[in-house]
Amino acid sequence: MNKGEFIDRLAEKSNLTKKEARKLLDNVLDLVQDSLLTGDEVKLVGFGKFAVRARKASSRINPQTKRPIQVEAKVVPLFKPGKELKRRIEKALKAAPKGVTRK
Repeated sequence: MNKGEFIDRLAEKSNLTKKEARKLLDNVLDLVQDSLLTGDEVKLVGFGKFAVRARKASSRINPQTKRPIQVEAKVVPLFKPGKELKRRIEKALKAAPKGVTRK
């Protein structure tokens, strides 16, 4: 599902216009982003946690040249799903035929 499809479904489910749903989604995403930019976590109980994590500098091997390269330290966004979300996904995928994932 892309952002446009998400907005369509949000509008339908919430009895909002598409314009209102787009604004709502943009505001929620802005709040999450602003919190992460200040180093805060966003915890949505049952759904998951958005956070930032520092990664140390490391050396890797370039697979094309086989030469070592240095990767700088950086901060990356992280999403950790909550127990309820994991449980619901596991339950839904168990009901699907083996080897089939939902799109």
